Amino acid sequence: MSASIPEKFESVSVPSKANVYFGGRVVSHTLLFKDGTKKTLGLIFEGSFSFGTEASETMAIVAGACRVKQKGEKDFVPYASGQAFKVPSHSSFDIVVENGICEYVCSYE
Repeated sequence: MSASIPEKFESVSVPSKANVYFGGRVVSHTLLFKDGTKKTLGLIFEGSFSFGTEASETMAIVAGACRVKQKGEKDFVPYASGQAFKVPSHSSFDIVVENGICEYVCSYE
């Protein structure tokens, strides 16, 4: 799926504490919007990681590339800058970054 990714977000509140996972290999910051919605902006460094979801989410790739395998799927699917993938609530996915850093915006639904 193709993603429309804004260059910046206006009128948000940003908690100063980062979300740090896997010893700093995945780091994000939360954006809180006036209407109550939430997004995270993050970096995923080289490696392989597994995440669970509570709410459904859409991850848009801002820069770099990754491969994703969602719960119940056999194969990894590649995603690059400008592309996005959805993950259902109460599910999980594996993500692999092979080269460099993958930057993303995650929108919670």
